[in-house]
Amino acid sequence: MELRGFISVGLRWRSFHGLRQQLGALLVLLCVVNMVGGQIRYSIPEEMKKGSVIGNVAQDLGLDVRRLRSGRARIVTGENIQYTELKTDKGLLVVNERIDREQLCGDVTPCSFSFEMILENPMELHQITIEVLDINDHAPVFPDKDKSLNFEISESAAVGGLFPLQRAKDLDVGINALKDYILSPNDNFVLNRQMNPGGMEFVQMVLQKPLDREKQPILNFKLIAVDGGTPQRSGSVNIDVTVLDVNDNVPIFNQTAYKLSVMENVPTGTNIVTVNATDADSGSNGLITYSLSSSESDLFKIDGKTGSISVSGQLDFEKQRKYELIVQAKDQGGFVGMSKVIVDVIDVNDNAPVLNIMSILNPVSEDSPPGTTIAIFNIKDSDSEQNGHIKCSIEGKLPFKIESSMKHYYNLVSDQYFDRETIQEYNITVTATDSGSPPLFTFKTINLKISDVNDNPPVFDRNKFSAHISENNSPGVSIFAVSARDSDLNQNARISYILEDTEVSGAPVSTFVSLNSESGVISAVRTFDYEQIKELQLTVKAQDGGSPPLSSNVTVKILIQDQNDNPPQVLYPVQTGGSLVAEMVPRSADVGYLVTKVVAVDVDSGQNAWLSYKLQRATDRPLFEVGLQNGEIRTIRQVTDKDAVKQRLSLTVEDNGQPSRSATVIVNVAVADSFPEVMSEFTDFTQDKEYNDNLTFYLVLALAVVSFLFITCLVVIISVKIYRWRQSRVLYHSNLPVIPYYPPRYSDTLGTGTLQHVYNYEVCRTTDSRKSDMKFMPPMSDSLVSVDGADADDPRVEKDMSGNFSQMSTLVSRDIVLISNIA
Repeated sequence: MELRGFISVGLRWRSFHGLRQQLGALLVLLCVVNMVGGQIRYSIPEEMKKGSVIGNVAQDLGLDVRRLRSGRARIVTGENIQYTELKTDKGLLVVNERIDREQLCGDVTPCSFSFEMILENPMELHQITIEVLDINDHAPVFPDKDKSLNFEISESAAVGGLFPLQRAKDLDVGINALKDYILSPNDNFVLNRQMNPGGMEFVQMVLQKPLDREKQPILNFKLIAVDGGTPQRSGSVNIDVTVLDVNDNVPIFNQTAYKLSVMENVPTGTNIVTVNATDADSGSNGLITYSLSSSESDLFKIDGKTGSISVSGQLDFEKQRKYELIVQAKDQGGFVGMSKVIVDVIDVNDNAPVLNIMSILNPVSEDSPPGTTIAIFNIKDSDSEQNGHIKCSIEGKLPFKIESSMKHYYNLVSDQYFDRETIQEYNITVTATDSGSPPLFTFKTINLKISDVNDNPPVFDRNKFSAHISENNSPGVSIFAVSARDSDLNQNARISYILEDTEVSGAPVSTFVSLNSESGVISAVRTFDYEQIKELQLTVKAQDGGSPPLSSNVTVKILIQDQNDNPPQVLYPVQTGGSLVAEMVPRSADVGYLVTKVVAVDVDSGQNAWLSYKLQRATDRPLFEVGLQNGEIRTIRQVTDKDAVKQRLSLTVEDNGQPSRSATVIVNVAVADSFPEVMSEFTDFTQDKEYNDNLTFYLVLALAVVSFLFITCLVVIISVKIYRWRQSRVLYHSNLPVIPYYPPRYSDTLGTGTLQHVYNYEVCRTTDSRKSDMKFMPPMSDSLVSVDGADADDPRVEKDMSGNFSQMSTLVSRDIVLISNIA
């Protein structure tokens, strides 16, 4: 794509021919803008004012001005002087420093300089070339304009003799360069311009009229050099001719031009060539003196007698690759012969590559894909050919590579994905090496940091955690602390712990425990009871602070440890407040006879629920013993007549906890073969036993008791009927049994029930029944006797009595019959 435009530039020119004059002119220059693949070329005249517009970069590149601002567009040059400036707010490229084409390029045409414009986000690189057009701002100048050109010419010089003159130098080029020479009017000389075989122009004076030293021994006139610019500029030098006596031979060089090549690092003082000229004259007119008339006399010098040319300064191929020296051979008569020495400078590898970082992306995100541009380098080598051929490389095996984007520019790009958790930074050493011999190199090290992205979820140390806490704990006590780690950095590694919403026994888990979101400490919210809940299983989520956040879950199992906080509970025999339950043992019972079995449970678990039974011995010759583990009461010897009918056994049931807890149970045992014997022993249990030998008293008493019981039964029956009639209308009628009562989770470990045997009991009344109330219970054992004096208010008793009145009547009748037999 080519864009062409015209720029009108007003220039002011100054001419120095004596008086100072100011002329205004308009110079219309063609501004050619070429943009091919991100390259623009502008043409501008030199000496433009600072701030002058060169071109609209944004428009020529097809970019939006906002893109220049957002991409932080900037100009990058490798020179110390920045001639241009980019106005990012308008997209204009303007002159920043005065541009002197002669200072910038010398006599090289076309004259241009290049620089690069870099944009970021994303990175873009555009090359801009500015061609500087010459204006006629320099007049031709002679090397020694302040000195006159002195000639000593013999008066016998033949007409047509040539006398070389100094060449003027005009720094301008093209039409503004040196155009013509003018010799001021005189009678003897005219100007002649010729081209030598080497293509170099010579200016010579031609003698057109013989000299006459006697008429005019010294001639004075001017040599004027003019350029082709508008307005035209000129420079002049004075010529002084001294007429000598006869010398009619000019020195002649043996070569018209001398060509040689010199290494740029040749030491100062090294002879590079020797020129030779001869003069056919003899004597003093044949003596030749050599001299250099070129402007490079500061780099070369010649021996005036021998013609040996040596290096007097430091040659630099990068500054100037070729020198043309004008050698003059002058005899004593004033004749001058000229020759040219062409010196080609050979480049040596004396410049190491120069590496500059134009732009760098640091830090780079670890999720950057392969091919991401990390940095842009500008590498230049002032040497030529192979000495300036550059190879760019990276030291070590790193996930990067070098790509060449355009001339002298290289891109450092990533070659694979990064992982900050594995490598957090790279030290990248970029080396630029030329192909000289020996090769020179330069390097720069980039410390590239990898920025973190949230690509790692928190990780727990284990897949499942287990913790323990004893029951009866204090609310708020710490149970356990979960811990997770995150390989990411900063906010991406900041972990928060969250308790997932689950239920334990139908209740939210948050009502049991709490979780500290920062430390991961799990604390109890309530006091735990092992008998109600034995374990908690909850889910903890660890979530990082990245965006989006990543998380992982872990299961935490909290086991409630039992404490010995419950004493044993006696299930059998049932202990009531005022009733008396006795087990009957016949006097003929053998050793090991099973009297009864004490049944107890402990709602604790483990060792806290292991029960042991102990019998508190009250006599020296105990009749019974209890099983330590099973609670069975057995006889340990034969019953004798000395053994009391009523035996009161006190048993202690103790668990295995620390400290242990215990319960005491009283077991009444009647040692007798018949019920009357038992009743006679147990009737006066609440008082001191006093037996009356007067049988008549007992008979009367029995009749009174029977009558009293009959009347009482009638009253009770009527009361119960009324009560049940009223209760049936407002209360729920329950048929739950009274005994035995087994708590939840109680089971018979023997598999045959609570007791191993079934015992049936009958109740008989005596003449002393008037002193006690009667309590009826369902049959429980063959040898169970119940005599009650304090449970009249028990609703269970009332229920049993009301539900089994017929049985009670039968017992009363049997009691009367028994009393009659005794009488």
